[in-house]
Amino acid sequence: MIRFDEAVRLVAAAAQPLGSETIKLDEAHGRVLAAPVIARVSSPWADVSTMDGYAVHEADLGVSALRVIGQSFPGNGFDGSIAAGEAVRIFTGAPVPAGADRVIIQENVQREDDRLRVLEVGSGTNIRRAGSDFVEGAVLLEPGTVLNPRALVAAAAADVAEVTVHRRPRLRLIATGDELAEPGSARDRFGAIPESISVGVAALASEWGAEPMGKTRLSDDLAAMRTHAQAACGDADLVVVTGGASVGERDFAKAMFGDTLDLIFSKVAIKPGKPVWLGRMGAALVMGLPGNPTSAMVTARLLLAPLIAGMTGRDPAEALRWRPLPLPHALGPAGDRETFSRAALEAGALRLLPNQDSGAQKTLVTADLLVRRPAGDSGLTAGAPVQVLDF
Repeated sequence: MIRFDEAVRLVAAAAQPLGSETIKLDEAHGRVLAAPVIARVSSPWADVSTMDGYAVHEADLGVSALRVIGQSFPGNGFDGSIAAGEAVRIFTGAPVPAGADRVIIQENVQREDDRLRVLEVGSGTNIRRAGSDFVEGAVLLEPGTVLNPRALVAAAAADVAEVTVHRRPRLRLIATGDELAEPGSARDRFGAIPESISVGVAALASEWGAEPMGKTRLSDDLAAMRTHAQAACGDADLVVVTGGASVGERDFAKAMFGDTLDLIFSKVAIKPGKPVWLGRMGAALVMGLPGNPTSAMVTARLLLAPLIAGMTGRDPAEALRWRPLPLPHALGPAGDRETFSRAALEAGALRLLPNQDSGAQKTLVTADLLVRRPAGDSGLTAGAPVQVLDF
C-alpha cells in the first residue's frame, strides 16, 4: 500500500498524451492544443474608428468648417483619402480613411448638409491602430492551452478555422457485481441495487476530456469478465473498472485482466478509497475504483481526473488544485490513512457533511469540496487551515 502523494506521482508518470488530430474550431471547446495557433491576419486589420463620428485631419481642426466627402462603414470603407479641409462620416469599427488621424465623436460636431463644424475636439484620437491587438504571424495560443470560450474567440479573430489538438482518450467503463441492475430495473429483481457509479464516473471523465465509448455491467463470472476485459483493452486507451477490488472470493477486478496486467499500484492509504488501483494491459491503462459509490467518486476525482488530464495533454497537477480554508470546528486525532472528507461551501464558509459513510450517495448532491487531512495528525483546532479541492 502506497501513500496518496506517491499514487499521484505514479498517475502523472503514466498519463502520457496520445497523439494529435486537426479539428474544426467550432468542435474544439475544452480540447487541449497540441500545436500553436498562429494569427492569419492582424487585428485590427487596419486603423479603425472606436466611435461613431467624423474622420478628420488634425491640422484642419482650426478651420471654421469642413466638407463631408463620404462615409466609411465596417466592411465597406471609404475608397479614397482625405485632403485638407475634408472629413468623412465614420462608424465604429470602420477603417479610417487615408489622410485622417483623428475621429471627432458625433456629439461634438454640428453638421448641415455637407458642411461640418467641430464644436469640441475631445481627448484621444478615437482610433484603434492596425495590429494593436495582434499581428499576422504572431503566436496567439501556445501548445497546452485549454480551449475555453475566450480562447476560441481569440482563435476565430485570428482567422483560424481549424486547430491541432491532443486526441481524447477513448474510455471503456466496466461495472462488476452480481447485485447490480440497470437504473430503472432494480425494483423488479429481489436483492438488486441500481448500478449508480458508472454514470457519474463517465460524466466526470467527460468533464476532464475523455471520450466515453460505452459501459458494460458484468456479473461475477470470471470467464465472461476476461472476455470483456480483453475486448475493452483492444479498442480503448483507458478502461475503468468499478467494484471487485477488495479481497472477497468473488472480487475479480484484477483477475479478469489475467497475467498480462502490469500493476502500477494496487492499494492507496486513503479513506475512503483504499482499494483503488492502476495498471496497464497492452497499450491501455486500467484503473480500478471501489464498489462503494462515494468511494468511487472520491477516488475518481483524486486519481482518475489527473490521469485523464495528462492523457489529454494537460498538466495532471491542474486537476489537483488545493487551496486552504479555515476549519469550522475542532477535530480529534486522525487515523492511520490520509482522509478526504466530503464538505460543502456555504456562504463562503466550510461545512463538513455529517454523513461520511463510503456508501452514502445522497450526500454527493451537496458535497462540492473534498477536505484533505494527513494521516496520524494529533487533532485540529477550530479555524485551523485545511486543504480543500473542488469535488
